[in-house]
Amino acid sequence: MPLTGQGRRNGRILTRPEDGDQLQPGEILVTSTTNIGWTPLFPKAAAIVTDVGAPLSHAAIVARELGIPVVVGCGDATAKLVTGDRIVVDGGQGTVRILEKIRESEDQTES
Repeated sequence: MPLTGQGRRNGRILTRPEDGDQLQPGEILVTSTTNIGWTPLFPKAAAIVTDVGAPLSHAAIVARELGIPVVVGCGDATAKLVTGDRIVVDGGQGTVRILEKIRESEDQTES
């Protein structure tokens, strides 16, 4: 489900809202799904991408209210992207494009 607008920044993969301190202002939040616990992170994000979601999902509603570009229901964004990938989220078209893929990072091996 797209929301008009575009975000072109580095992505940040998060699996739980408790790790929200890792989200830097202006990054694109990429996660599997959201609920009310994620809400405080939204104002820091340039855009939101979720694997699961629909027009009435939490991410879609909150992003729309805050005017943040969002694409929900991507299916596998958290599997295809890694933190630091430069991506474009086009809410109007409902697309997420990778502009620059980072190399395998230490972040992935530290998990």
